[in-house]
Amino acid sequence: MNFGTTEILLIVVVIFLLFGASRLPQLAKSLGQSRKAFKEGLREAEEDERSEAEKRQISKNTAAPQISAMTDEEILAEMRRRKESGS
Repeated sequence: MNFGTTEILLIVVVIFLLFGASRLPQLAKSLGQSRKAFKEGLREAEEDERSEAEKRQISKNTAAPQISAMTDEEILAEMRRRKESGS
């Protein structure tokens, strides 16, 4: 759909008649602010999504600590050994 000069001029005249000369700058300003807020919202949503993906990736890569299957006697022996080497 191509708009020629005549069509664009007609649209501008209709907008001018509907909103008036005093309201057009306010309308343009509010339209610009809305566009800026929308882009800011999209940027924040993308950043949140990116940070969540990074958190999920980090949690996948982090291995759970391994618990050894030591008996009580082995634990006591290790505690004695550490106590003797520390003193």
